Amino acid sequence: MAASTSSPSSTVDPAEVAKFSRLSEEWWDPKGKMAPLHKINPLRLGFIRDAACRKFERNVRSLSCLSGLRILDIGCGAGLLCEPFSRLGAQVIGIDPSETNIAAAKLHATRSNLLIDYRCMMVEEIDPRERFDVVLAMEVIEHVTDVGAFLDRCAALMKPSGLMVVSTLNRNWKSFALAIVGAEYVLRWLPRGTHEWGKFVTPDELTQHLERNRLMVTEQSGVVFSPFADKWSLSSDMDVNYMVVAEAAG
Repeated sequence: MAASTSSPSSTVDPAEVAKFSRLSEEWWDPKGKMAPLHKINPLRLGFIRDAACRKFERNVRSLSCLSGLRILDIGCGAGLLCEPFSRLGAQVIGIDPSETNIAAAKLHATRSNLLIDYRCMMVEEIDPRERFDVVLAMEVIEHVTDVGAFLDRCAALMKPSGLMVVSTLNRNWKSFALAIVGAEYVLRWLPRGTHEWGKFVTPDELTQHLERNRLMVTEQSGVVFSPFADKWSLSSDMDVNYMVVAEAAG
């Protein structure tokens, strides 16, 4: 399976690209190895949609509430977020350094009769003159080689009136126990080796990177799983999974 290689200015880790390329045929299988992502996807979608609707003063109940907005999904995989945002009226650009992931994304979008601009590229390869209303980095920064450089590039692609949404994993004993030991070894929700605990990013670290780019966190939420309800929900507990919304400061 072919995958893009990194360059000196790249924050892409070829080993990470290869890891997710091997899963390209399973992205759209809700019962396969990507099942946890399918289960959490409605929560991610709602969080991002609501933040965008507040920012751009849209009616969140409208089926075309994101009409006219340009959304960039970085590390889009096979398009699990791109497709629902396209259905809500957004102009969606999904990028991923894995050729097989992008091929799977294009095939599924064609079958779904959706026009989505999928590109096999790194964030560093986007034309610096392009700007987006919403920049997404969902479950991505814990897989890059340089979080600061990656977020610098993400911030540079935002319109002055835009927003960025980032989701990642906190780094502490609890996240090691639940996200590594629990999810990968005990419950086997994810293939072993999906995550490296040392690459997790604390909320304080993420905030510092964003503030350096003159962005301020305007919203943040933990994401927790209830085994009794068998679903994910938003929470004040940011010890493991969490999401933040950032906008231009001042």
